[in-house]
Amino acid sequence: MPTRLLALLSTVLAGAALATGSASAGPSIIGGIAADQPYPFVVSLHSASGQVFCAGSLIAPSWVATAAHCVYGKDPSTVALRLGSNESDQGGETAQAAEFIVHPHFNAQTQTGDLALIRLAAAAKTAPVVLGTHAAPGAQTRILGWGQTCATPGCGPLAPSLYQLDTHLVTGSKCTAAFDGTAELCTDNPGGNAGSCYGDSGGPELIRDGDHWTLIGLTSRPGNGSPTCATAPSIYTSVVAYAPWIAEKTG
Repeated sequence: MPTRLLALLSTVLAGAALATGSASAGPSIIGGIAADQPYPFVVSLHSASGQVFCAGSLIAPSWVATAAHCVYGKDPSTVALRLGSNESDQGGETAQAAEFIVHPHFNAQTQTGDLALIRLAAAAKTAPVVLGTHAAPGAQTRILGWGQTCATPGCGPLAPSLYQLDTHLVTGSKCTAAFDGTAELCTDNPGGNAGSCYGDSGGPELIRDGDHWTLIGLTSRPGNGSPTCATAPSIYTSVVAYAPWIAEKTG
């Protein structure tokens, strides 16, 4: 897959709501179900016109982690966020982005190093998620998002409710697009047709630890570079691998 096309696919993944011309977010995750519990740390990212274009996770009162390609080249003053609600258009609390910190290793062509931090203009009241400390093939995970539930660009109606999908990590060899095994996670597409899709970029990949969820990854891009979603495992940025950088930037 040429790197230019791979970059284009990730950009489209981030902006599916904009591409469809709808003012609301999409029902997320092909093959998933409606969220069965509150996920107060999940964040929807909105353009100046109110359209949802990506997701993220609150990792500290003033900080949100998301995919770099979601905010790369954007002006923070044009991005608003909603936190503490499974609905992207109501509930919880709203916030304004004050600063974007894109990881210095982010490559806009290959989409590796796909991590950015958003500093909020004011601290959120919502409880942040705990960062995970381990992630290895075989680990059972859950992914969340507001993206499409059908597999091709603009193929279905959009709605604001959060969806979830239980899956697991697989070996990096199953992700055939540009893949950094030291800092990325290859996440299975259950049944060969379930996984993240357009609009899910930046959303969380979670592992259950006792009575709470921990954040291990962020939705980045298709694992095979295909424009049709869930035809192969997906690539997630490893929050575990980038934990020292995140701690340095957020204090």
